[in-house]
Amino acid sequence: MQLDLNLLAALDALLEEGSVAGAAARLHVTAPAMSRSLGRIRRTTGDQILVRTGRTMTPTPYAIAVRQQVHELLHEVQRVLAPSRELDLATLERTFTLRWHDSLVALSGPALLAAVRREAPGVRLRFVAESDVDTPGLRRGEVDLEANADRAGAPDIRTEKVGETRVVIVVRQGHPLTRVRIVTAEQYAAAEHVTVSRRGNLGNALDDALARLGLTRRVVATAPTEAAALEFARASDLLISVPEATTRSAAAGLGLAVLPLPLELPPAPVHLSWHQRYDTDQAHAWLRGLARTALTVGGAS
Repeated sequence: MQLDLNLLAALDALLEEGSVAGAAARLHVTAPAMSRSLGRIRRTTGDQILVRTGRTMTPTPYAIAVRQQVHELLHEVQRVLAPSRELDLATLERTFTLRWHDSLVALSGPALLAAVRREAPGVRLRFVAESDVDTPGLRRGEVDLEANADRAGAPDIRTEKVGETRVVIVVRQGHPLTRVRIVTAEQYAAAEHVTVSRRGNLGNALDDALARLGLTRRVVATAPTEAAALEFARASDLLISVPEATTRSAAAGLGLAVLPLPLELPPAPVHLSWHQRYDTDQAHAWLRGLARTALTVGGAS
């Protein structure tokens, strides 16, 4: 049997996108061309791969069963066929996409960009915002590096802890809690709070820690970013509880006070994540090293 390796790329795109139009856009081909590829895949495998259910396409049981294997095979083929050569940073031209927590972009992004521009002026960085839902950006190759508090659970995602930081309280100067010697858990719980959550969650691990003490707090609002939350604290007696490393500089610039958190809480971790397909990619490994340094020096350790 003679096999066309282009069909492997088409099959991978069809299984990832779940539609002919989506797969065509992903591979930069026309929809009719992708439809022809789907027809050839069906004849080769003897399976329909995608079947129409109303207005959408649904993968067959066979397609679901081989999806991960197809994905891995495609990248194995790409690694085999890609020429091996020494990395020349002076001539490297590449755009990397980074999905980092917004506070990490503000804290460590400038140092990373400066290092990249110094070593490889032809490289560009695309920092993109985190979504309010989990996305398969790393797996799909849409994102090169993620940096946040999450440890990825998927076996094909590499995750490295690059630092951690304690959670602190941030309030306006002159807030009643700035006038006490030590903030107690009871005083902390009695205040009104703003949480930071890109998903809009009103509760988090702090509420679990308070519950263990028989205490509850009143969360009056959520903010999608730490920068927005700091503005709430700046203009009111609201409390925000945030990682110290990512907010101490910003809090000082806004004239806010940073107080110790009166709860036993594990430090907030900072994780760097990427897909295993980039393990041996020299340019990606170089960027990972710079990102690791920037995140550590930036105060995450």
